This record gives sequence, C-alpha cells and structure tokens, in this order.
Amino acid sequence: MTSPTVPRASRVRRQLPSSPWLFAAPGLLIIGVFILYPFVSTLVNAFTDRRTLIPGHFVGLANFRELLHDDMFWIGLRNSTLYVVGVVPALVVLPLLLALLVQKNIPGITFFRSAFYTPVVASIVVVGLIWVWLLDERGLVNSLLETVGLGRVGFLSDQWLLLLSAMAVTVWKGLGYYMIIYLAALADVPRELHEAAAVDGAGAVRRFVSVTVPAVRSTMVLVAALSSVAAFKVFSEVYLMAGPSGGPAGEDTTLVMLVQRTGTGLTGRVGYASALSVVVFVVTVALMLLVLRADRREEA
Repeated sequence: MTSPTVPRASRVRRQLPSSPWLFAAPGLLIIGVFILYPFVSTLVNAFTDRRTLIPGHFVGLANFRELLHDDMFWIGLRNSTLYVVGVVPALVVLPLLLALLVQKNIPGITFFRSAFYTPVVASIVVVGLIWVWLLDERGLVNSLLETVGLGRVGFLSDQWLLLLSAMAVTVWKGLGYYMIIYLAALADVPRELHEAAAVDGAGAVRRFVSVTVPAVRSTMVLVAALSSVAAFKVFSEVYLMAGPSGGPAGEDTTLVMLVQRTGTGLTGRVGYASALSVVVFVVTVALMLLVLRADRREEA
C-alpha cells in the first residue's frame, strides 16, 4: 500500500518553527564569536593577573585598586574627558550648519556634498599622516606662518596644542558623516513652518532657533550620543600625531592608547588592560545615559 501523500502546506507548516533560526544562525554566530565572547573574556580577565603568555589567577579587585594609584590612568582619563568636551559640541553644531548650507538643490551642490563627505571615507591613517605633514615643525602651516613673520608653532611638540590638533582632525573627519544624518532630518521638517515664521517677520537666525533646532532636536541628541562615545574612545588621531609614547612625557595619552600600550606585546598585562577596558565601557555607557537623561528632562 502506498502511504498517503502529505499536503505540501502541512510540510511547510512543520518546517516553519526552525526556519527563522537557520536564517539567523550566521548572524548570531558572528555576534557570539566577535562580540559576546570578547566581552565576556575581557570581563573575566579584568579580575585576573593574566599576561600575554601566562594564564592568570583570580586577584579580585586588585587591578581596579591599582588603577586608582596609576598616574597614567588619570592622565588618560583627563585627556579622554577633555576630548569629549572639546569635540562633541563642535560635532553637534557645525554639521547642522553645514547641512543647512548644502540642503538646497542648486546647480553644483552635489559636488560640495561629495567634497564635504570625502574625509569620512578616507582612511584615518592617511588623514592622520596628511595632518602630521601639515602641522610638523617643517610642515606647510609652519612654513606659511614663518613667511608672514609669525614664527613657527609647536603643534606636535606642545602638550595642549597637540591635543587640540588631534581634536581638529576628529572634527574635520566627522563633519561629513554627521552632516548626512542632519540632511535626512532636515528633509522631514515641514516647509510650512519656515514659511509661517517668515510671514510673522522672523529672520534667518530666528527661524533657525525657533523652527529648525526644535525640529531636529532628537537628531542632535543622537549625534551627541554617538560623538561622545567615539570621542571618549579616541585612539587613531592621537596615536598618529603623538606617536606610541603619547606625546611629550606621555602627557597626551588617552585611555584607549593606555589599553593598547599595556595589553600588547610579549609581556603585556592582559588582566590590567582588561580592567582599563571595563572602565572605558562603563564610562561610555554612562555618557550615553547622561545624554538621554538630559534630553528627557528638556522634553519634560
């Protein structure tokens, strides 16, 4: 006897429960291997004295207590905090002004949008080397300053000028990225609001403050959160301009640079570097929560 044929719809219904997991499996595997496992491993190593070639032993909070007495940790925390203070306001306001300039559809505006976005797609190594060549003691900027009689400036040899120069590179490279985000937000602002404000006699500045800013306020909060996290975790710009030592006497070292310096090499202190990484993670999460809380207070 031949077995009754199972309807195709029934076979499909029996396969549906497992099918979503099969589609999600590659993504979940990648997340587990490259995100969850390193995160858990770092968290565990933070409580050990593990080194690069030596399995560690549990030491409790010893690494975190050592942080409190490490001068380089406080220098890195100071520089990372100053980086957030110096970079975030510029990356919240300047891209918005830039987006307002390029949002109109006039002949040739596509060229300017592409030009402003070019630094975003450029390699940070290439960008850093270009700025080093420009700001070096014998670079183009100092040559121009000397030509006009102002003398050479130690952009890369002075502690604070070096940090400000790295901030300028971060702002310059991030302008185009956040400009695109603002352009998407500005496209949703009703034109009728600007027209009504203009009829009431509001000028360009007044319309910007009373119409544009409230309309893109949520986008400004998003940009503030993203730029805060990126600024606190800065590495490439300062590393390329200050060198592996972190500038004069290491005074321009950031926290992420300290993690890299401490945890790499054959004698790297992986446990201590992991504790530093946990601190960076906690501070970045706290920054995002502070930005979101401030936004909710303003809404209330």
